[in-house]
Amino acid sequence: MATRAPLITASVFLVALSLRPALTAVGPLLPQIGLDENLGEAAQGALGALPLVAFGLASPLVHLASRRLGMERAVFVSLLVLAAASVARSYTGHVGLWIGTIVIGAAIAVGNVLVPVLIKRDYAAHVSRATGVYTAFITGGAALASVLAVPIANLADWRLSLAVWGGLALVVALVRLPAHSNSGPIAPVVVDGGDPPVSVWRQPMAWLVTFYMGLQSTSFYLLVNWLPTIEITTGGVSESTAGIHLFLFQGFGLVGGLTIPRLMKNPVSQRAGAVVASTPIVIALLGLLLVPDLVIVWAVIAGLGQGAALVAALTLISYRGRSPHETTQLSGMAQSVGYLLAATGPVIAGYLAEHTGGWTATLVVFSCLAAVQVIVGFAAGPRPPRPPVLTPTAATCGGSRSSC
Repeated sequence: MATRAPLITASVFLVALSLRPALTAVGPLLPQIGLDENLGEAAQGALGALPLVAFGLASPLVHLASRRLGMERAVFVSLLVLAAASVARSYTGHVGLWIGTIVIGAAIAVGNVLVPVLIKRDYAAHVSRATGVYTAFITGGAALASVLAVPIANLADWRLSLAVWGGLALVVALVRLPAHSNSGPIAPVVVDGGDPPVSVWRQPMAWLVTFYMGLQSTSFYLLVNWLPTIEITTGGVSESTAGIHLFLFQGFGLVGGLTIPRLMKNPVSQRAGAVVASTPIVIALLGLLLVPDLVIVWAVIAGLGQGAALVAALTLISYRGRSPHETTQLSGMAQSVGYLLAATGPVIAGYLAEHTGGWTATLVVFSCLAAVQVIVGFAAGPRPPRPPVLTPTAATCGGSRSSC
């Protein structure tokens, strides 16, 4: 662990607490937002997908900001932007709803990319465990927003219910102020005796990690955005009950995220953790399709899998990066392509529901994608061998060692 004040170091977990409420509060409120703003199911799906598009477009640029400003300063600025955009989304009209949602996604993307890098730097000896705690804070914040969204809206309206989470981002920014003042830029590194590292975009393992990240995000945002609506329209449950079920989904994600690091500690392979984390998602989606009356059971199982799969994805990113610079690039790549893939999830789900008159087609499609995630996790689990460090030989030195 870096020799910094423990409270400043640990405050990175508070950043995680603020990275999901602005997104997960939307799902339980979609019926109200759709009615108030005259949005159909496809448009509601697009609203849920916009932050993921912003994640995808902004993530590759985050490493440039971190090199220029330093990681802590970049995170600090992103929290301030998140706070402002959360208020603007609610109170600047129909156009502001869409633009504010995009800005929120871009601001969260900075934390998504940089917090795993900060954790690898500050908790190098306990990456998987610290990633589990980080994910627990993400899940806890997401769950809190899900369960409080409808009660706050009932007391006031959906606009305040969304805007209030900007206050959390502002408080976290103030707590992180000492870390911001000590920030420094990340310098590129070279490996293997001075040779520049191979771009992550040309590494097959990086693509496997990216697809794993994208697939687990796809199922997560499908359920966060549409699980309450599926329950309300097909099961006849109330909005408040659907919000409680979404809270259970998020809450058990915390449990899954804290237990899966036991299977991710193997320095040679994280295959067991990646596969075990993915399997409950397949079971839950098939359960929603085949035995919908047990929705509370499937919400719990899906939550366990989603929390575990997020930890598995972030741990794979941390382990596959050979330096802070490369880890930042890999994190940006995985979250860029991964979230662009995930962004199609809510839109496809809404489109299928609107054009088929139900949710069966949606659940079939996403059950298949969850099964693909298991396969990708199996392939991405083993750590690839490090390239050998070449020593000078006559063959590599123009025919003579002395020419080296």
